[in-house]
Amino acid sequence: MFDLKVIHAVLGELEEERGIPKEKVIEAIEMALATAYKKEYGKRGQIVRATFDLNSGGVNFEQVKIVVDEDQLVTEEEYKEFKESNNEDALETKIVFDPEKHILIKNAQLIKKDVTVGDEMVFPLEMKSDFGRIASQTAKQVIMQKIREAEKVSVLAEFGNREGEIISGTVQRIERGTIFVDIGRTVGIIPFEEQIRGERYEQGERIRAYLYRVEETHRGTFIKLSRSHPRFIEKLFEAEAPEIKNGTVEIKAIAREAGSRTKIAVTTNDPHIDPVGSMVGQRGVRVLTVMSELGGEKIDIVEWSEDPAEYIAEAISPAEAVSVTVYEDDKRAVVEVSEDQQSLAIGRGGQNVRLAAKLTGWKIDIKSIAGESLASADENKVVVEDNVAPATNNAPEEEGAPELVEVTDEESATTPSENSSDEETPEEAKTE
Repeated sequence: MFDLKVIHAVLGELEEERGIPKEKVIEAIEMALATAYKKEYGKRGQIVRATFDLNSGGVNFEQVKIVVDEDQLVTEEEYKEFKESNNEDALETKIVFDPEKHILIKNAQLIKKDVTVGDEMVFPLEMKSDFGRIASQTAKQVIMQKIREAEKVSVLAEFGNREGEIISGTVQRIERGTIFVDIGRTVGIIPFEEQIRGERYEQGERIRAYLYRVEETHRGTFIKLSRSHPRFIEKLFEAEAPEIKNGTVEIKAIAREAGSRTKIAVTTNDPHIDPVGSMVGQRGVRVLTVMSELGGEKIDIVEWSEDPAEYIAEAISPAEAVSVTVYEDDKRAVVEVSEDQQSLAIGRGGQNVRLAAKLTGWKIDIKSIAGESLASADENKVVVEDNVAPATNNAPEEEGAPELVEVTDEESATTPSENSSDEETPEEAKTE
C-alpha cells in the first residue's frame, strides 16, 4: 500500500532538518488515514482510528465506542436546556446517545465482563485502500497541519530556552523595513524599531542579534531578534570578557541610544580587579571588538558606586564634575562643572547628560560654578538652556576627550578615541 523506502527517507529528512520526531509524523499519517476512511466509508458520529505498521506498510482500521450508563442519557432537548443554562457540571455527565459512538454498559459487559463506564471498546473495520479525491485531499491537509504543529513544538523547544542569547544567521530578505534572518530550522525577524540606526544589510549577509522574545500565535511561532536592545551589548561583552561570564565583574546598568552612544556601569567583588579595565581590555581590544560589531557606536564605561554622588560624577564622564549635590527626597542631583567641561557634560543635543540620567535613574541638573543652570535631564528627556553653546564636531568631546573613562591599569592601554575608532565607518566596523 505504501512505498516504505520513500516513507523512511521522508521521516529521516523531517527529523534531521526540522527536528520532528518520527513518532509525530507516523501519528499524523494515522490520523490522516482515519480521517480519509471516515469521509469515504464511515458514518456520521463514528470514531475511527488507524494503526500504521512502519515495518510492513499495513494499516488497520478500528471503530471506537465509549461505554456509557443509562443514567447518563438525556434527549437532545434536555441537553440543549443544560447548555443554555450554562450548567457545565451537568454537561460533563449527561450524554445524548449515539449508537455509532456509544455503547451501553450492559451490552459492553456481554463482550468484555470487566469493562466500566468511560472505557473504550474497539471494533475492527473492513480494510480499505481506495480513497476518493476529496478524502485524499483531506488526508493531505491533516498531515500538513500535524507536521506544522510538530514543527512549532520543535522550534519552541529549541529557541524557547535560548531567550537572552545572541543568535547568528544570514539575511534572507528585507520587507517594509523588517529584516528576516535565516537561523537554521526557522526564520527570525528584526523589526525596524529593533535595528541600529544607519545600518544597512544585503541579502545573504551574516548578522548577529539578541533573541529577546519567542512569540507563539495562531499564525505561527515568531523569533523576535534585536540589535538595539541594551542586553545585546551586555552579551557581546560577556563573550569578550571572561570576568563577566564568571561573575567577577558585574554590569549594573546600561543606558543606550542604539547607533550613537552607550553608557555602562560596572562593578566587581574582587578588590584586586579593575572592572573598567577588564571591560576595555589590553590596548582597548575588547571594547573595540564590541564597537566594531555595533558599527562604531561609542561606549562609555564607568565604575558603579553605592554612593549616588560618586556614581553620578562617574556617569557624566568624559566630563569632570567640580561637585555633586544629591537630594534624596525627589531623587535629584545638581552637578557643577567648570566652563571648559560644559559641552562635554551636556553632550551633543544633551545626549551625555540624558544617558547619565538614564544610567543612574536620577534627575540630573547641570550647573556652572557660578550657579547658572545649563541643562536638566531625566530618563526620558533633556532640557538645554539657550545660553549653552552646542557641542559640535570640533568640540573637545570629539578631539581630545576619551570616549571611555581613563583607566589607570597599565595593562589596559588606549581608549577607542586613541585607536582612531571614530574614523571607522559603519561598513568598515561591521563584522561578518
